[in-house]
Amino acid sequence: MSGKKSEGKQSMPELAPEERIHSFDEVPLGYTPEMAVAEAKRCLQCKRPLCVEGCPVFVQIPEFIQLIAERKFTEAARMIKQTNAFPAICGRVCPQETQCEIKCVLGKRGEPIAIGRLERFAADWELQHNEVEPPERPEATGHSVAVVGSGPGGMAAAADLAMWGHDVTIYELFHAAGGVLRYGIPRFRLPREILDAELDYLTKLGVMLRTNFVVGQTATIDDLLEEHDAVFVATGAGLPRFLEIPGENMLGVYSANEFLTRVNLMRADRFPDYHTPVHCGANVIVIGGGNVAMDAARTARRLGSENVTVLYRRTRKEMPAREEEIEHAEQEGVQMHFLASPIEIEGDEEGWARSITCQQMELGEPDESGRRSPVPIEGETFTIEADTVIVAIGSHAHPLVPETTPDLEVSHRGYVAIDDTGATSKDGVFAGGDIVTGAATVIEAMGAGRRAAESIHRYLTDEDPPNGMSRSD
Repeated sequence: MSGKKSEGKQSMPELAPEERIHSFDEVPLGYTPEMAVAEAKRCLQCKRPLCVEGCPVFVQIPEFIQLIAERKFTEAARMIKQTNAFPAICGRVCPQETQCEIKCVLGKRGEPIAIGRLERFAADWELQHNEVEPPERPEATGHSVAVVGSGPGGMAAAADLAMWGHDVTIYELFHAAGGVLRYGIPRFRLPREILDAELDYLTKLGVMLRTNFVVGQTATIDDLLEEHDAVFVATGAGLPRFLEIPGENMLGVYSANEFLTRVNLMRADRFPDYHTPVHCGANVIVIGGGNVAMDAARTARRLGSENVTVLYRRTRKEMPAREEEIEHAEQEGVQMHFLASPIEIEGDEEGWARSITCQQMELGEPDESGRRSPVPIEGETFTIEADTVIVAIGSHAHPLVPETTPDLEVSHRGYVAIDDTGATSKDGVFAGGDIVTGAATVIEAMGAGRRAAESIHRYLTDEDPPNGMSRSD
């Protein structure tokens, strides 16, 4: 490898904060070809690329970056798609800074290669120049697989299984596919035309999509097994967690799941054109410190809320949200109030939330996550105005599929139990993603989907898949 490298990472143009808080347009604007080539040329092309080890789906990172450096942009996109069928999504929402980029050797003395931005650039170039071509499908195997859930895990599994010759049908409970990519992530982070293009690529691979299909009600897992040879459960963790404090049932109190679903999927941002209104008052409190909390807070600003405050029980250092998302929220006028834990929501005589009382916290010893635990400061509380409260403190596995599949083992927390291959206790049924692990990242769910797809292929054919992840392990 060459020891020479250029200056620091190429910055990415963005919409100005004063402009973006009035629209749901995408905030980062992407690299120009010149920026992408300059960034790609910083790559050292390591003989042992540690960045690949940090990628949950083992994208061939040095190879696609070299193609960009040679201005072979479409070829770069197709190189990525050998292991990740949805680079336009991953280039936007995956936390590369804690996965592939943190492994980059350039980061030891400076800034790592902007792998995510380059991935996005290549995928967008291919799409914008109408050069998206799905690979030629192999001869049909004669096997059929049902995928339950059209989120990132289900999409990744379906893509691989289709490319290996299986007949694949995705069953989605909502009227539009995409799972958390559609109902959970705002358009200013993941434009719907990008998601729709990636889903279109999936259908061009031969995958069938059946929406408005509630597995556990419309049909059970056992019903699906009568029609298909195997089932992959990728229903995610969509059951919201709540604070369990007095006043949480007040009007104007939402789970982040409901709030974002109404806006992102059901278009509450365009009421009354769409009949799904969402109350968003002048003083909005968002409780939580992850990406979902940032999404909810930034959405509230775009819906016209004047004062949006994020309450988090630790400090900024411990926030699990991406640094980029925190910075964007602050640029857009979102206030951060740290070391605060809500203890009661107060309301008016009509039942609407009007304020929230919080316990002042301090940091104690680290917990099992490695973050210092928040400890109450006795006698220190404060009250803050709030006519809308959005609870963004995580989610649980939805119980519908386990409850309607009696011989499907679950953990004590309700998550589906699997072995090392992704197989469940029920023959022919596999699972992966948030329904197994709890809430994780998009790319981790995709990795789980790809691993399960390999296991399903072996289950059906007694053969290794032609281009499975095991080749990169």
